[in-house]
Amino acid sequence: MDFNEAVDAVCASFDHEDVANALGVSVQTVRQARLKRDAIARRKPPAEWHHAIIRLAERRIMRDRKLIEELRAQG
Repeated sequence: MDFNEAVDAVCASFDHEDVANALGVSVQTVRQARLKRDAIARRKPPAEWHHAIIRLAERRIMRDRKLIEELRAQG
């Protein structure tokens, strides 16, 4: 792994599409649920959203651990 790959890996994050896929909803639903509480187009967050966000965070942790191990192995 070179410097650019390492920086890309550590800076990688989830986007609205990733969240939508984890929740089984559309990207538009995610965007509308993120609007300010007083916005007319705002929707309630999908049910069980906590579990989906936890799974995404766990994926992030596993990805970061793999990156750390790979970089440490390279020395």
